[in-house]
Amino acid sequence: MPERVTRFSVMVSRVTLFCLTPLAVCCGGERSPSPTCGLALLVGPRLIQQQLTILPFVLTDAPRGLSASLPALVAGTSQQGDVSVSYGGQRLVLAYHGPSFPAVPTDSSVYAVLVVDDSTQRAQGVLIYESQRPPPGFPQLGTVSGGDKTIPLYGVRVDWPSVNNPRCPLLGAPAPAPR
Repeated sequence: MPERVTRFSVMVSRVTLFCLTPLAVCCGGERSPSPTCGLALLVGPRLIQQQLTILPFVLTDAPRGLSASLPALVAGTSQQGDVSVSYGGQRLVLAYHGPSFPAVPTDSSVYAVLVVDDSTQRAQGVLIYESQRPPPGFPQLGTVSGGDKTIPLYGVRVDWPSVNNPRCPLLGAPAPAPR
């Protein structure tokens, strides 16, 4: 039975790749309201969210040496924001600045993910999701505040070139290198 599920997942991935490749070839160019950029804004965050289910890629400790500011995006939107980075003991304390911070987060429906490139170990930015949070025992790196709301922050390592299209960067310009 598990083989059937695995084959189906691989087949869906190949079909998706086959269907998306012509769009990437014909609709490339600078970041614009193109079909490629629209798909990148939908697919990239979903792939990153799925990576949270693979425990070896989940961060258990807050990284040190982050830039003072990182790009941020509420998944499903196209307006870029950023977060100010500080530490509260061993935990990250991020403050979101920008549009679209979820207005009414409930105890289980909004959370943020610090995205780290697994090859360079460099933080790329923060994605904010409006969906079911990871379970209560999941390793939390800190919090993100937006207005009067505070949500948990988790972290994950990803193969950044696989989830980010350089022609329409998922999290905008790369974060500045830490000093």
